[in-house]
Amino acid sequence: MVLDLTMSMAILALLGALATIAGCLEDLESDVGSQSNPNSQVQLAPQMNFLHRIFNKAISGEPISNGLSAVTGGVITSVLLSAKFYPLTAIVIGSFIAAVIYGIFATTAFAGRVASQTRFKQPLYMDIMRYTTPSIIGHNFIVTFCLVAIAYIQYAILGYPFTIPFLALIWGISVGAIGSSVGDVHYGGEREFQNREFGCGLNTALSGRIVRRAESGLRNSIDNVWFCAKFGGPATGIGLGLTVFFSSWPTTIWGYTWTAIIVGFVIVAVMAILNRLVEIQVKNAYGPYKEEKTEKGVEA
Repeated sequence: MVLDLTMSMAILALLGALATIAGCLEDLESDVGSQSNPNSQVQLAPQMNFLHRIFNKAISGEPISNGLSAVTGGVITSVLLSAKFYPLTAIVIGSFIAAVIYGIFATTAFAGRVASQTRFKQPLYMDIMRYTTPSIIGHNFIVTFCLVAIAYIQYAILGYPFTIPFLALIWGISVGAIGSSVGDVHYGGEREFQNREFGCGLNTALSGRIVRRAESGLRNSIDNVWFCAKFGGPATGIGLGLTVFFSSWPTTIWGYTWTAIIVGFVIVAVMAILNRLVEIQVKNAYGPYKEEKTEKGVEA
């Protein structure tokens, strides 16, 4: 009994570690490709006469694109497993093919968006596409590998009644949703508008007027990843890692019982209370949000 519990906790820790890595890398991948929340500002910038050197793909929202990538890797992995491939080999090959497909979508989306902005004189920088696309593929490969590995462990070891592709799809959607809600705040809210007071909101007249200068030279997507790797990426990783850990921990200890369900609800309630306390502390520390206005009533 003790050995079984120890092994279960070890597997649970492994799932949490894989989820943490997947969450962190997913957010950084969305930052290097300018996807999800900040994407609208980057897309709008040329129309406001703010030309830039930022990779702008936005294949779709993060949950859908990562769900597609994860389920693709899961399907290929399942096919290879049925062909008697070793699990690790199957997961690696499936994740690699899924990441390459993801990279193809990224480049066509980026080129298509720039082509549609020809009237606004936005150039298509080939060097940006050349060295940013491999970074997108690399990040997505690690994300897909971790998610498919989680799905395989849940299916083959923990005995979940769902298939590997389905489990990978669910986790792909989850990691995209967490990355979009947690990590992108530190890209769209801080990095793209560093000349604005944090938390003041964005006046409609300032939409698209992104900051285009980096610490050295013109800003590009790699600069954004460097910035987001400090906090946005790790915060997203912790978010998904805790989600996987706390959603699996009660059933690991008590099994599929009412006790596990009640403990799960208690965990959610405690997290909600802690989140509210942190929000109150931040507002008390930094004061209410405010807007600086010029004589014409437009935010300075």
